[in-house]
Amino acid sequence: MSEAKTGSAPSLDAVRQRIDALDAELLRLVDERASLARVVAAAKRAAGDGDKFALRPGREAAILRRLIAAERSAAGPGLVVRIWREMIGDSLSVQGPFHLNAWGGKDPGRVVELARHRFGAAPPLRQFAKAEEALAAARAPGGVAVCALAPDSAWWGRLLAEPQLKVFAALPCLAAWGPMSALAMAAVDVEPTGDDRTFWVTDAPGRGLKLFMLAGFYQREDERLARAPGRLSGVIGAAPAPLDV
Repeated sequence: MSEAKTGSAPSLDAVRQRIDALDAELLRLVDERASLARVVAAAKRAAGDGDKFALRPGREAAILRRLIAAERSAAGPGLVVRIWREMIGDSLSVQGPFHLNAWGGKDPGRVVELARHRFGAAPPLRQFAKAEEALAAARAPGGVAVCALAPDSAWWGRLLAEPQLKVFAALPCLAAWGPMSALAMAAVDVEPTGDDRTFWVTDAPGRGLKLFMLAGFYQREDERLARAPGRLSGVIGAAPAPLDV
């Protein structure tokens, strides 16, 4: 006669019941977080800042790095980033104007995918036939341009003449999601996050206008860059390094 086993795994029904309970608790917490975004929006309207773009790339990077570094047993970085990006994007759309303007080059679908991964499903998104059109649309309050890095387009050179628009994100934000394929620009403050990549444009002699990615955070007036050869050059922004590196 066999002996009853001890410490056996829970039944499938028990696991499903636990999932249902967690879903209910998650919904309660997500709903509470969303309600706080509306409190923030009301406070900003009362202070006369209702039309101010609430995007803060540095704070978002700090939040996600802290979450990814936290101890977990099963939730991978991709799951964590997707969930929080959706909540952050929804919060931004509640707090003021927020819209995406995309140019995808020869692969527009990929850039739309990257934009949604980075900013969530809440903000409206328009696609443009030219990168310059997406940049122009991003000048409107709450505007973000997401443009593909394409070998046949040097659209980023225009940012030298439009310092109000700055690169603040390189997409995708996780190395596991593939190589850098697009940049995001907006009229926002770009601050160092502790692990950044600066984007610098220069027309070094004999090479034409080129885009370089520099390790670290460089200010526009950095003397090291000022000494570089070239008549037309400048920093066009900076972005956090991939969050999973």
